[in-house]
Amino acid sequence: MIIVLALGLGAAFLFALAAWYQQRAARSAVHSDLTSGREIPRATALIRVLLRSRTWLIGWVINLCGFLTQAIALHFGSVAAVQPLMSTQLLFALPLSAAEQRRWPTRRDWCAGVLVCGGLVLLLTVGDAAPLSGDPHRNRVLLATVSAIGLIAVLLALSRRASLRTASMLIAVGAGVCFAMSAVFMKLTIDDLVNAGVTATAVDWPGYALAGSTLAGLLLEQQAFASGTLPSAVAAMSVTNPVVSLTIGLMAFDVPAPTAPGALAAIAASGVLIALGITGLANSPSMQAMYGSGAAATPSGRVPPQGMSSRNTAAAPKR
Repeated sequence: MIIVLALGLGAAFLFALAAWYQQRAARSAVHSDLTSGREIPRATALIRVLLRSRTWLIGWVINLCGFLTQAIALHFGSVAAVQPLMSTQLLFALPLSAAEQRRWPTRRDWCAGVLVCGGLVLLLTVGDAAPLSGDPHRNRVLLATVSAIGLIAVLLALSRRASLRTASMLIAVGAGVCFAMSAVFMKLTIDDLVNAGVTATAVDWPGYALAGSTLAGLLLEQQAFASGTLPSAVAAMSVTNPVVSLTIGLMAFDVPAPTAPGALAAIAASGVLIALGITGLANSPSMQAMYGSGAAATPSGRVPPQGMSSRNTAAAPKR
């Protein structure tokens, strides 16, 4: 249990640090000619810009280290136990913010951090709430994959008709779903490598599904970051990832589903505490100052059509 916790928290720290770098690169990209100044640029145009950004590439390397650490954690623990730890990413972003601004976190920041920690302690200490091990049922994983694809398609369709803030949150929820599925595929791939070897893993589908879900999550994440409304996007993504992961971890793996009233109450209470804490951290003045102000929307508050050019007027992010 201690190894799983240490590795999971280590992965969360690396992901937080990677997001710190990548958000700056994405916010700079919306000012480039390749993105035509759109509030939420096309994913392909955005990636072309980011691949030439040294800041983004540093974040990508750190992100890769985070994925490797997360993979090791998933080898020793279950998806249901590891993924809720990813909700601590904003806790690690808080000291980055404090160090950059040379000021202590506010009382609101501390309270939000305590809520996240309290929710995780409650989830991980109550018996059967987050089982540590369990074999996957691949037919259920496939069903979850189809459901996730359908949900993401609906979210993207809704984002095209939503206001800038709402669109960013919807895209971030889609990214959170992708990363939750990546954790499931990562668990299956690691099990293949350990138990069957490289050859068997190369001809099995989870590794390719992992590559696809990770790429899709990366594209959606960068679009959400580039919108300039990062606090809402990070909150949506940080809440979605552990919730979806915990659900799939309990439903698609051979683990005893919690039925005791105490375990069910612990799951519900921890979910509320973590969601409130993440929302508080994401909207903290310290976090917003760290990541820069939000992008300006159109006068109607809606996302411009894809063919229109509406220059982002947000201040340049800090380097």
